[in-house]
Amino acid sequence: MGVGRRMKKQGAPEPLSEEHFANLKRKKGLPVDDVPTEVRSSKKRRTTTKADKPAKKRREETPKDGAALRAAGKQANGTKKAADASGNGVKASKAKPKKVAVPESESDEEMEDEFGASDLEVASGSELDEKTLGEDFLGSDDESVYDSDEGNTKKGKFVFSDDEDDDEEDREEKLTAANIEGLSRKLDQKLAKEAEENEAELRQEALQTNIDGDKPNILGDNEEEDELAAKTQGLLAPDLQMLRTRITETIRVLEDFSNLAEERRSRAEYTSQLLKDICAYYGYSEFLAEKLMNLFPPREAFAFFEANETARPVVIRTNTLRTYRRDLAQALINRGVTLEPVGKWSKVGLQVFESTVPLGATPEYLAGHYILQAASSFLPVMALCPQENERCLDMAAAPGGKTTHMAALMKNTGVIFANDPNKSRAKGLIGNIHRLGARNVIVCNYDAREFPRVIGGFDRVLLDAPCSGTGVIAKDPSVKTNRDEKDFMQLPHTQKQLLLAAIDSVNHASKTGGYVVYSTCSVAVEENEQVVAYALSRRPNVRLVETGLPFGKEGFTSYMGKAFHPSLKLTRRYYPHLYNVDGFFVAKFQKIGPTPGNAVLANGKKDKDAAATKAAADEIENEVIDKSPIAAEGPEKEKDDFGGFDEEEDEDYIERAKRNAMRRRGLDPRALKKGQEKKPVDEMAPKETAKEVSSDKAKDKTKEGKQKTTEVKEELKDKPKEKTKKSKAKERK
Repeated sequence: MGVGRRMKKQGAPEPLSEEHFANLKRKKGLPVDDVPTEVRSSKKRRTTTKADKPAKKRREETPKDGAALRAAGKQANGTKKAADASGNGVKASKAKPKKVAVPESESDEEMEDEFGASDLEVASGSELDEKTLGEDFLGSDDESVYDSDEGNTKKGKFVFSDDEDDDEEDREEKLTAANIEGLSRKLDQKLAKEAEENEAELRQEALQTNIDGDKPNILGDNEEEDELAAKTQGLLAPDLQMLRTRITETIRVLEDFSNLAEERRSRAEYTSQLLKDICAYYGYSEFLAEKLMNLFPPREAFAFFEANETARPVVIRTNTLRTYRRDLAQALINRGVTLEPVGKWSKVGLQVFESTVPLGATPEYLAGHYILQAASSFLPVMALCPQENERCLDMAAAPGGKTTHMAALMKNTGVIFANDPNKSRAKGLIGNIHRLGARNVIVCNYDAREFPRVIGGFDRVLLDAPCSGTGVIAKDPSVKTNRDEKDFMQLPHTQKQLLLAAIDSVNHASKTGGYVVYSTCSVAVEENEQVVAYALSRRPNVRLVETGLPFGKEGFTSYMGKAFHPSLKLTRRYYPHLYNVDGFFVAKFQKIGPTPGNAVLANGKKDKDAAATKAAADEIENEVIDKSPIAAEGPEKEKDDFGGFDEEEDEDYIERAKRNAMRRRGLDPRALKKGQEKKPVDEMAPKETAKEVSSDKAKDKTKEGKQKTTEVKEELKDKPKEKTKKSKAKERK
């Protein structure tokens, strides 16, 4: 079987000297010369092992952690080691007695009994003796071997007696129990210490859980509130960790108010506390924070405020007039830009994660292959969906991202009027139009509220109205404190005027269009749903239709006790915490009829020009013309070289011109006919009253007039006959 494991570690045993045997005999009380060394009873051996037990127990009760773990690990392998060593035990036991002068009658078993546990504990105690005895005991296959380094016992196959076997097993059990007990005690102490530290940390951070059913104490006493107010007034920085913890706890209470709320505390108190904490933590004004909190449930509002603290990803739009998205992506990747498509909903957007070069100065940017544009700015143009060869209007076009997007979708066909009231911004608009190669754009500088008077009859109109910017707080954090109640009154008023002007500028009779898209980068209801509802009430000739966008949250149909038209659910809202885009609102209208003549315009006044043209047209068509003298002078006019005028044909041309003029202004040309039908009835009434009141003289005059008219009619009847005779004579010649 080869050399055992213990032989590999300790080497060959040293031979025993005669002095060693003599010392052992003297300790046992035996005569050195007369009594042989090997004579010993098994009872003495048993007593010596029992006497050694307390010393070993004391040594085992206070072990080091490493020794205890090694002892526990080696206990399972004790039988294998003993079994491996038993194979070489016979040779070792036979070889060693030859070197020592011992009588031949003494057996190997007796030597093993004599140099057993007594040799380990009672003798010199040196490592040399322990090693020597350890090797002797390997040969005997005895279970009483104890390794001081390992602190464990080893068991072999053979034992001397049943009593000795039971005694050794008891000793193993006690040693093992002591080891396990000590280890478990230390582990328990360590776990208890960690638990105490965790509890102390939880108490310090006030992170109370709902496991035990404890109600969190969020609303403190008035003294604590006074201290916090004093800190804020003293311009001291608040404890952000405490504020965030209190915000999360307040949200948890509001979600399960009936179970977690404190007694005699109302929901309004918790809501006001949450509002104060959000204002202190994120730096909002109390007015704006309350307005934004009313849009969401408490937890979603917290997510919205948190999303506004991180910037949105950088997005570029591929200019399909110059290149394709795949080619552009490959070119930018080669320059060290990490990017990917912005999403399945867009075919031209690319989201940039990392760039080693400035995106606004690459050769591709200067060549007009792409433009830096937020992903949310794609949405209004996608909703408008302009077609080729159409006539479109962008009422607030600067800096040109949406205008050039429209030109790309129209493939540089048709015409786009890009208007912006600010001349300095219009310069940047012109630069982007030239760089991106949009050749179907006309830039103009008008107040958009006057635009239907300047020019009208567009197929599609895009209105990205100026707004408060509550959807782009991540870009402009100054919105948190700059906006007040006055802004939310002035801006919606301007937006309503612009939307009415956009509706009036659209041609309802367009075969492919007749659409208006209204969008803002705000999430406030005052700038979105209320403006749309106002337009629907003022312009009954428009309706809301589907935007065609693949994602987005439905608009509000009721808000803070106000109910809107059910069709407002067709509008779409976008939030940064839901879609990782800027806050946005998109609504799409379709004009189904002309603007009424009595409609209030964008400036709040009625259309005077339309009323004047309508009155003039009514007067011209209702005028009574006496054609009798013209009929008498007919033959003379025929002799004229010019050939005369055809009045009926001229009237047709005039009517067509009037209708076209009214269509351009967004008015209904059929309104002219309605006016013509009403006025003749009104004119007949005064004539009848005049006949009743007239005197006898008037009757005589009418009789004379009738006679004259009959004479003129007879002459006219005769003259055509003469004409026919002359014409027949000419034909014969």
